[in-house]
Amino acid sequence: MSAMNTFWQNKKVFITGHTGFKGSWLAFILNSFGAQVTGYSLPPTASPALFDLIKLDREINSLTGDVRDLENLQRAFEKFKPEIVFHLAAQPIVLEGYKNPVETYSTNVMGTVNILECLRKNESVRSFVNVTTDKVYRNNEWCYGYRETDELNGIDPYSNSKSCSELVTQCYKNSFFLEREISLSTMRAGNVIGGGDFAAFRIVPDCVRAAINGEVIHVRNPNSVRPYQHVLEPLFAYMMTAEKQFSDKKFSGSYNVGPAESDNVTTGELTELFCKSWGENLRWESKSFNQPKEANFLKLDCSKIRSVFDWSPKWNIRDAIEKSVEWYKVYRDKGNLVDCMSRQIDEWKNFGKVR
Repeated sequence: MSAMNTFWQNKKVFITGHTGFKGSWLAFILNSFGAQVTGYSLPPTASPALFDLIKLDREINSLTGDVRDLENLQRAFEKFKPEIVFHLAAQPIVLEGYKNPVETYSTNVMGTVNILECLRKNESVRSFVNVTTDKVYRNNEWCYGYRETDELNGIDPYSNSKSCSELVTQCYKNSFFLEREISLSTMRAGNVIGGGDFAAFRIVPDCVRAAINGEVIHVRNPNSVRPYQHVLEPLFAYMMTAEKQFSDKKFSGSYNVGPAESDNVTTGELTELFCKSWGENLRWESKSFNQPKEANFLKLDCSKIRSVFDWSPKWNIRDAIEKSVEWYKVYRDKGNLVDCMSRQIDEWKNFGKVR
């Protein structure tokens, strides 16, 4: 058993947003590592949903609740008394933020305030990780990657609400937690892909829906550059940070988590890789939509997390696409998704090791 696996044995872990794509993967991993996992979230919004497909409610303590409901959230904290908290609950879609800005801000900002209030009133928590996004930065369409010291000022309601979530976390950290045995970090991950994402307005789910239905993939912004990465890359970075800061507050901070420089690709290039990996004569075309503005160029500088933790991504963009396609074909063919996920986790952990 690896050192990371050993650390998580019997740790009491609380995850908000555990019914979402990333939250379901995280809860699955932590449960397989022996943690006592409690999830707190609204029911899945995607259909189908990874959470339901792998029957995760049978494996962990799954609570239905809204992070905007402070009283209910506090009851869950007081009952479970977690040691480690991952905050993933959010309204995560840029276009949805334009449609429903009030709900986006209330979920992403007040949800963060409420989870931090629970930390303030419950001294059982030793390590807290707030999962935000690469879009927290003021995007100047620069050709170089954004660093953790750059200005936080997202341009659209979703991105801006996550910038606010970052600021709220720093405020609570400086106002209430400096003298306590608790570490807080924020993690700014790039665009995440992988098996189990069925959300609307995301490129890989759009590709999958078209592939399964035998249709042409329609791509909204084929020339937009994004830091695409497989979901296991940021999740293990979140877990690594939570573990390191659990016993040493010097590791708390803000960290970018993104792919290698060579893997910042356009959405068109990503879609072409998907078509080649899927096969079956799948093809794509650019199609303009009447939609609000999104950034054209976005890249992260990950030198800080590399320097502090000696971290680097394991899978390149081709690996990420191939693993995603593998999962979705198991899903299409009604295969064993739990076995597929367990196998991919083992492959990621053992990647690059000499056998």
